[in-house]
Amino acid sequence: MIGPSSYVLAVLLMVGAAAPVAAQTEREIRLQVNPAREQYRFVPATTVAHPGDVLVFKVISGAPHSIVFDPAGLSPQAHDALNSALPRRTADLSSPLLTTDGAEYRMILPALPRGTYRFYCLPHRAYDMHAELRIE
Repeated sequence: MIGPSSYVLAVLLMVGAAAPVAAQTEREIRLQVNPAREQYRFVPATTVAHPGDVLVFKVISGAPHSIVFDPAGLSPQAHDALNSALPRRTADLSSPLLTTDGAEYRMILPALPRGTYRFYCLPHRAYDMHAELRIE
């Protein structure tokens, strides 16, 4: 015999199963180089995102590239969260080297406080190839 508590449990399970799941938003950031025009850039230069979004860094031209978050001004918690979110991290706050055009690097944004987080391409840092991530 099924009691009232079994019905309550069944209803809660059905409601939980029907609840919408928040989709992750992908934010593409292109890495582009045009040496003839001396342009080394991330496009867009500012990306607005939320924790849980997926950043997709895509090499369009000018490989090799990398993504390195600037540690200046990061709280210890934000520093650790970014390090943990970088798959196959090769150094502090640094992605692996992306060596071919068309290569992609994906990371899921961790729970970071609102604010601006700057990053750059290490192989092209002398060319001022940098951008920012704004968490809202």
